[in-house]
Amino acid sequence: MDPNLLVGFGGADDAGVYRLDDETALVVTVDYFTPIVDDPYDFGLVAAVNSLSDVYAMGGEPLVALNVAGFPEKKFPPTVLADILKGGMAGALKAGVPIAGGHTVSDEEIKYGLSVVGRVHPDRVIRNSGARPGDMLVLTKPLGTGVLSTRHKAGELDDAGYEVLVESMSRLNKAASVLMREFDAHASTDITGYGFLGHALEMAEGSAVTIDIVSGNVPMLDGAVEAVRGGFLTGGGGTNKMFVNDRVTWAVPVDETLEHILFDPQTSGGLLIAVAEDKCSAFIREVERVCPGAAVVGRVRPAGDTPLVIS
Repeated sequence: MDPNLLVGFGGADDAGVYRLDDETALVVTVDYFTPIVDDPYDFGLVAAVNSLSDVYAMGGEPLVALNVAGFPEKKFPPTVLADILKGGMAGALKAGVPIAGGHTVSDEEIKYGLSVVGRVHPDRVIRNSGARPGDMLVLTKPLGTGVLSTRHKAGELDDAGYEVLVESMSRLNKAASVLMREFDAHASTDITGYGFLGHALEMAEGSAVTIDIVSGNVPMLDGAVEAVRGGFLTGGGGTNKMFVNDRVTWAVPVDETLEHILFDPQTSGGLLIAVAEDKCSAFIREVERVCPGAAVVGRVRPAGDTPLVIS
């Protein structure tokens, strides 16, 4: 093991961190996926923002990115790929990050994302394993992108719902990342494929604590409840439930609809941030100004019988 590899395979963090010197470490990540919306430009935009989020979750500043793409050239005209790359460029430019090139391969289905390099001070890396008893938990984006995108794929999501979906997924976690550094957050992770409870579980187990989620405080995107009640569920939600269920205590009855959303896999979700209780009120006031729908969703407690409690 290279002693300069500060964050690698040893935990469930969002990116790797490699120390260059006493003042600078690199934050490195790669992420890509298949389309979750039909519009190529919107897909590229969302995929780029999603990839950048891993650096923000570590408290880092993204510097430069490379495109990573798979494209079925016999199924689609090259203009589709061009529009995906334009969307990706737009997402990177929102973050002030240049795209220096990349690599595309012929594939049976479309895939796109970014490999991103960022920087962080070696002593200011924010991992998902630093939550402390007494910390409060803040979620910076509402949940529900999985069920809304499933409804969109079925052709049942109206224009207003589509705007809600794309706006959430294309909103950078940059402002929230800056604020969590200013308020000396103890832990952070971005909410993506494992769903809210899956990523909360990783934080709890990595920090050797119990995380108590107040289910009634968890924010949801407009239309998410209707999507669940309409049967637009994700396969990933069921997988996430199986992954988490034997390590969670349901202290109160939770509506089945809300339960689905708690397990719903997110694309380009918000950050889950653990911040000291005495700083939480000021922190959430600042976060709410730049992150619509952000909320205090729980508390960190000493380790109990299960890593997660839903109250």
